[in-house]
Amino acid sequence: MLIRQYRQMRGTPEGRISAAAIGAACIAALLFSLSFVSSVVAAEKTIGVVMTGNISYFKEVHKALIEGLNEEGILSSGKYDVVVQTPMPELMSWSNAVRKLTGLGSVIIVSYGAPATLVALESAEVPVVFAGVYNPQGLDISTKNATGVSSKVPVASLIKNLKSIAEFAKLGVVFSDAEKDTVLQANEVKQLESTYGFQSVRFTFKRSEDTSKISGVNALFLTTGCAAMHCVQNIVDVARKAKIPTASTLGGGETDGVILTLSADPAEQGREAAKLIARILKGEKPSSLPIVQPKKIDLVINLKEATALGFKVPFDLLTSATKVIK
Repeated sequence: MLIRQYRQMRGTPEGRISAAAIGAACIAALLFSLSFVSSVVAAEKTIGVVMTGNISYFKEVHKALIEGLNEEGILSSGKYDVVVQTPMPELMSWSNAVRKLTGLGSVIIVSYGAPATLVALESAEVPVVFAGVYNPQGLDISTKNATGVSSKVPVASLIKNLKSIAEFAKLGVVFSDAEKDTVLQANEVKQLESTYGFQSVRFTFKRSEDTSKISGVNALFLTTGCAAMHCVQNIVDVARKAKIPTASTLGGGETDGVILTLSADPAEQGREAAKLIARILKGEKPSSLPIVQPKKIDLVINLKEATALGFKVPFDLLTSATKVIK
């Protein structure tokens, strides 16, 4: 009907105007469709990111990752976009997050923290690049289709330094049996008991209400557990009331009052992960890329908190610190 009307009108002025209008509309539509296609092509591939928990340490890792991907020309090329999932620190949430990234067609999945990494390796068929994973070798992480950056730090050094700040006979260890890397650290602490003369007491932590479990210890060690780091302020409040020192192997808690933190530098973690991603996207296989060991370890001392609780931090420890909060 429309075609017949057009044919009847094309000889008239009105028809010529209509023809011109239709032609202009067609051109506009074509240009729009071309611009739409180009915008899709510009970001035709997705790099999926999943965090074990939405904590400050992983946010710093991610910030460095984005900067690194830009430096490597991955994001600046316009061919890749980054989609981030920040689930709650629990198995179902980690699984759902990885499933969403897989459904989006991610060509690589980047995982921060051991729990998210282990879930990604179980369910994802694309390469996995991890960062912020404490002792990946100890977790038996398969490198058949994965590689990444270890965040392992010497727990013995942390215990020794904590002992220099305050003597303790019982050390509370905050961990989560759902986060296997924290179990490894709790086991490491257990092995150090005879060397440094203390007894470790484990506190399983999954939610803020679990702070009520913490009692009967002279010092507190927070592992890399994200569940605990989500509630680090609550844990520090308990330590303050009991006037006991705190230490951690995961950065971020120092601003909330953790006195002694020994952790892998998050900026290095993100940059090294970006380099691995770039090499994989250029054709290298993850299995050919060895796990990167941390070269920069941050020692952060919250001197303000230590002083408020009546603890004296040795001068040599202060001078060796990467950062001192006064």
